[in-house]
Amino acid sequence: MATKPRTDRRADLSADRLPPHDLDAEMALLGSMMMNREAIGEVVPILHRSDASWFYLPAHQRLFEVLLDLYDDPTKAIDLIVVSDELRRRDWMELVGGPEYMVQLAESFGEWINAEHYARIVRDKGMLRDLIRCTREISEEAHNGLIDAREMLDRAEQKLFIVTERRVTGQAIAIRDAVNKLARQLDSAEREVCTGLSTGFLQLDEYTSGFQRGDFIVVAGRPSMGKTALGLNLARTAALDEHKPVVFYSMEMSIDQVTQRLVCAHADIDSQKLRRRMMSEEEINHLLHRCGDFHEAPLFIDDTPGMTPLELRAKARRLKQRHDIQAIYIDYLQLMHIPSSESRQVEISTISRQMKSLARELNIPIIAMAQLNRNPEGRADKKPQMSDLRESGAIEQDADVVLLIHRDEYYNPEKEELRGLAEIIIAKQRNGPTGNVPLVFDKRTSRFKQKFEGPEPHYNPRADDVPF
Repeated sequence: MATKPRTDRRADLSADRLPPHDLDAEMALLGSMMMNREAIGEVVPILHRSDASWFYLPAHQRLFEVLLDLYDDPTKAIDLIVVSDELRRRDWMELVGGPEYMVQLAESFGEWINAEHYARIVRDKGMLRDLIRCTREISEEAHNGLIDAREMLDRAEQKLFIVTERRVTGQAIAIRDAVNKLARQLDSAEREVCTGLSTGFLQLDEYTSGFQRGDFIVVAGRPSMGKTALGLNLARTAALDEHKPVVFYSMEMSIDQVTQRLVCAHADIDSQKLRRRMMSEEEINHLLHRCGDFHEAPLFIDDTPGMTPLELRAKARRLKQRHDIQAIYIDYLQLMHIPSSESRQVEISTISRQMKSLARELNIPIIAMAQLNRNPEGRADKKPQMSDLRESGAIEQDADVVLLIHRDEYYNPEKEELRGLAEIIIAKQRNGPTGNVPLVFDKRTSRFKQKFEGPEPHYNPRADDVPF
């Protein structure tokens, strides 16, 4: 008679009730995987190696790991004899119930094509157990009362977010599928310059390939250089042109002010005319027409002043869950604060580190505007450097990309030839080259535009631009 593997009591999340599980589905799944290699290929996109804990029995978890190890080696066959031999080699045979239980598993499946269905059952039951475990941990920490309530809420949200996101991001892709996807991209006639979120500026996209998931991007400049204007430019491009849900956190301007600047830049209308209500009938009609473009735009604006990283993380997680936001824009970094911080430098360092962590957690780019100190004004050419980032060197360390805004016109207003000229200095790019991108800044509409001289430019990196 087959010896059923022992149930580890630690798997029981409640002494009164058994947690959700389906042993029949687990047995049928493992039996299918053991008797047909193709079944494992169907299962891998649903249950990855790190998801072994979604099997209720520890014995099933170990057997799942063995099957994946055998599957990774294309030279090895997979059947009852091979799997049993591997279990004996690892001295796990008795842990999984012995030879009799292995035979029972092999006989427990019907059609291997049902393996995908069995895998989803195992995954769903495992997710429910994760949710029960998560809520229990939250309850115990809350009852202990050792953590500040605001911090406790943040930790609770983070725990729940990890559980819910695992449903989407925890699914693995077999390497052969990833390689096939890459091959299709290479064979495609249409070569994509931008693999991340487009900035709307061709040359900048050629340098960066767009803003990449998980990256912390800092856009820095002196006051009146156009940090907010560039941030709104980038957010508008993502929402209107790329149709990506994004959020703009404005800690300096109200929602009404942000909206006016967005609409005027989009409609190419002098924002000063709108503020003074001095527009012509034709301009009003044109502005109203362009306002319609924003009706379905997935752009969210939050004007809460002086937010803490705790508050911003909580809000961002909710937006990610509800609207699947693809980027966060913060205007600007030094306006955030942490109560009771020992010094401003430590405070900014903590904020910078937490924003980078949030970008990784949500797997989206975070673009933060930042203030520069007065050092550029003491230089002959006035050009900013990465070391000019105000109040903390941690920002340049944590950032994956640092973009510095420079406008000679600001320092030399009398020179007609400098009017409207601007450049974005890519001072740091962790995974790419640095360089300068020329732009045009229209003060009338607070909008940056591409600057093309002659034929459309094509970026060709020099040897010393290649990252190491």
